[in-house]
Amino acid sequence: MPNCDPFGLCQYQTNKLVRIHSVRLGCLKWSLNGAILVFICIVMLWNREYQEFDLVVSSVTTKVKGVARLSGVEDMVWDVVDYSGPSQDRNSFFVVTNVIVTKNQTQGKCPEVPHKDKLCRTDKDCEKGAWDQQSHGIQTGSCVKFDVMKKTCEVSAWCPIEASTSPPRPALLSAAENFTVLIKNNIRFPAFSFIRRNLLPHMNDAYLRSCQRASDPLCPIFRLGDMVREAGETFSNMAVEGGVIGILIEWDCNLDRLMHRCRPKYSFRRLDEKESNRTLYPGLNFRYAKYNIVNGVEERTLYKAFGIRFDVMVFGQTTVFLDWLIETSCYSAEVGQSYSERKVESVQDSQQCILCVSYVDEKKLRLVKRSLKKSLQDIKPVSVQPRKEDAAHQRVVLCLLQPDVGAHHDPQPPHYHKPDPNPNPRRPAWCKCDCCAPASLPHEQLCCRWRDGACITSSSLFQQLVLHRSLLEAILLYQDPLSSAAGVVQTTALRHCAYRQYINWRFGLPANNANPVIPSCCVWRIRKEYPSPDGQYRGFTPTMKESANGDL
Repeated sequence: MPNCDPFGLCQYQTNKLVRIHSVRLGCLKWSLNGAILVFICIVMLWNREYQEFDLVVSSVTTKVKGVARLSGVEDMVWDVVDYSGPSQDRNSFFVVTNVIVTKNQTQGKCPEVPHKDKLCRTDKDCEKGAWDQQSHGIQTGSCVKFDVMKKTCEVSAWCPIEASTSPPRPALLSAAENFTVLIKNNIRFPAFSFIRRNLLPHMNDAYLRSCQRASDPLCPIFRLGDMVREAGETFSNMAVEGGVIGILIEWDCNLDRLMHRCRPKYSFRRLDEKESNRTLYPGLNFRYAKYNIVNGVEERTLYKAFGIRFDVMVFGQTTVFLDWLIETSCYSAEVGQSYSERKVESVQDSQQCILCVSYVDEKKLRLVKRSLKKSLQDIKPVSVQPRKEDAAHQRVVLCLLQPDVGAHHDPQPPHYHKPDPNPNPRRPAWCKCDCCAPASLPHEQLCCRWRDGACITSSSLFQQLVLHRSLLEAILLYQDPLSSAAGVVQTTALRHCAYRQYINWRFGLPANNANPVIPSCCVWRIRKEYPSPDGQYRGFTPTMKESANGDL
């Protein structure tokens, strides 16, 4: 063969499993298995894979309080209406910290603010009606003096034009550092219908007036200076040009009864880029105006406000313990099997035939795969299941036996029928009771016993439950009250009824998709009692059907 197969193309390799009996190797194996199991459990607990998650749905409202004096501008006192700005965005609030004020502006003509592109020498340098993004108004076509050294194009605009471009240092409203804000956050986890707010039940009016975040991390009232400091910034520096601070509220909830926890955790960080190029308009500012009428002329005071915007962002998730323990050994075997029957659907391979075997010397049923070569008596079972008794069938049989016993003879204890003193001289090798007949088909080579002993056909119960003619006739009449079969037809019906009696007696309710097999000794004993006239038998395939009410 090596000469015919130089490249090994006709060779086949397979793995070989060697089972070594060694205490040292066995301990090492189970130690490794235990370490892997412990690692998996730790990872599951750490990542909380045993829980179900849901994301938070949130709404936020804020209320800012504080009063400050605007130094350098007629010593004006600003309250929450002045420093909160004209409007507030969703889940955010704005606080003015610095301002450039241009007073007494009226509609008129005045020189444009000097700029490297706005300087002029003559009227030819100014185009009437022209404007651009940097203009404060529309050019009139005249070149006028801005001051002693510079000339700019005249514009129609609100005059005088805002001249200052750099915010004051230090900030005019640096006292805003001591302002406070009350944050009210309502959350909901839709999957579990769980609602919570950051104002906990014990937080009454007296608590809110005295709580301090330094001693109570759940206090919902925050000082602006403390939030900026916790974000890693200095309030006095940030107040000059403004910026954006993020208020992060994290809800990490656990709704399990033994580990119930659902409280907010606050953190702060700066959101805008403070180290950006200074020409890219750092900070945060906007303009607004206050209008009034003086001597019949409309005037306005223009404010360029610099400030800090606080964005409230809510993150969170909740976890609830899953019901995966239902399928584990924490429950009893009966409960686990019940859940398994409801959750798992068993599907039988159409190319396989599962046979159900019941031995008189065993209490459980065996499920085996049909073989075309090996005797059914010698096939190892694929599974072993407990026998489920058919209570309805037992009640009917007992009811049918009682009249017969009372009518013919007094009740007597059942006597044991001795087996045939001349056992079968042609006992097959697979027979254990000496009463089986040879069979050519492998699935018919089955004895009533797994070990050597007396045959079940010698039992008095076999005579009464399987072969008793009056009982079989009563069962047939029960199934078909109008039956009038006689002769050969009646003998065949009695033989088939005896088959069914044995199955109901020894198998109870067989497993789904499994075909009960009657032992050879029982089949030939029934055929001997109710023979076929021509000696030909086509075999019997039972079909177990259970009605809705459990009747026979």
